[in-house]
Amino acid sequence: MRLEILYVPTTDLEATLGVYRDGLGYTELWREGASTVALTKDGSELQIMIDEDPDAETGPMFVVDSVVAFHEALPAGLTVVDEPAQIPGGWLASYREPGGSVLYAIDQATAAAS
Repeated sequence: MRLEILYVPTTDLEATLGVYRDGLGYTELWREGASTVALTKDGSELQIMIDEDPDAETGPMFVVDSVVAFHEALPAGLTVVDEPAQIPGGWLASYREPGGSVLYAIDQATAAAS
């Protein structure tokens, strides 16, 4: 398990992208469709993923070998927000920790299999 992405949902992709890319100097890494952009800063392995989703919450995204296995052995203190669901290339699930913050587990299991 490793922290790889800070998930930043937004209601205005272009305005939020402008802050991180143009204002803070982050570089665009990739896009998924018209609503998701990943950015990085020189020297950092952590990505910021901006996603146009007004219902989601900002939080750390941990890459795991298998979201399904992580979910089945759920660490104490986490409650399920969203059950594991397939996404392009893998699986994603979200959880709430006791302090109220959301964290995400993601894998690229189906991308590795293709």
